[in-house]
Amino acid sequence: PSLVHYTRSRICGLLYTASTPLPVALRVALCAVMVVIITVGFLGNAVVCLIVYQKAAMRSAINLLLATLAFTDIMLSLFCMPVTAVTVVAGDWRFGPEFCRVTAMLYWLFVLEGVAILLIISVDRFLIIVQRQDKLTPGRARLLISASWLLSFCLALPSTAGRRTPGSPGHRPGCVLGYVESLPERGYTVLLAAAAFLVPMAVMLFAYLRILNAVRRNAMRVRNHACPAAGLAGKTGLSAPRRLPQPSVDVSFKTRAFTTILILFLGFSACCLPHTVLGLLAAFSRRFYLSPQFYPAAVGALWLSYLKAAFNPVIYCWRIRKFREACEEFVPGHCRLPRLPGRGRRRVRPCSIYVCTETQSAM
Repeated sequence: PSLVHYTRSRICGLLYTASTPLPVALRVALCAVMVVIITVGFLGNAVVCLIVYQKAAMRSAINLLLATLAFTDIMLSLFCMPVTAVTVVAGDWRFGPEFCRVTAMLYWLFVLEGVAILLIISVDRFLIIVQRQDKLTPGRARLLISASWLLSFCLALPSTAGRRTPGSPGHRPGCVLGYVESLPERGYTVLLAAAAFLVPMAVMLFAYLRILNAVRRNAMRVRNHACPAAGLAGKTGLSAPRRLPQPSVDVSFKTRAFTTILILFLGFSACCLPHTVLGLLAAFSRRFYLSPQFYPAAVGALWLSYLKAAFNPVIYCWRIRKFREACEEFVPGHCRLPRLPGRGRRRVRPCSIYVCTETQSAM
């Protein structure tokens, strides 16, 4: 009996400690950070959608995918982030269990759709650079977007039938991931983790490693093609043939475009990895779920996954010149910064510069 009493007391103590709200100063700071993330995520991604919607010339396949990715981040900023901010500030879930399940379903819907779009972009870059096949047209992009929304909805819908109960007596104040004992619920947790992070992460990592290897090989071929011609000219006394500037220009342009997608992938990995690991630990480890460190870790991991919504527009503004120019159109004239002189570069077909043989270095 004494052992049972000690065990019950120990569990009650853990629950009481876990349900202790965060300090007021920390809650205010987290709320301020969340307001910044919501503002940047909503406005930045709204600009992306407006650019693609208003300008017909911008409705290419890759831009349609990026606009869909921006739309998912806007939905996260509108339907999920404010609820989380209110819960952290109030220290309790005040929206009812049904809305908790709906919020969970919307969160996974938008996260899965965003991951699917990143996966489609990565496969498209792989086909262009490694396989030298530019097959993604705007029509095919629309079909893939529709299919990805349908698949994401089918994967996210079962989350509304889970046993997630927010704000239960003596428990954590929030709609967070929880410990599950039934085999179907554990299987669904693993399925969500695999679909939202593990499988896309593996596929995108493989694609980007192959892409980096292909870019390195083609850059070496371009250099090796120019060096023998210069050496032959020195031996024969003839003037060296003029080196065409096109390979370096095109390689630089496409490498920069690929680098932008790679940065988006790295940002997605850094933001979503903690939430995925925490969800798996909470579902399979009751001890971790009842520990006093779980709720702060769950809040931090959830907000880090939200950070991706504000991360993407910053990368667009940093890496994409047309996005910066479009952003300037929404800024009053007296607030615009002076433009620095720069040299424009001609756009080329995405797969043209990756074809390089021993007899030719540019297509």
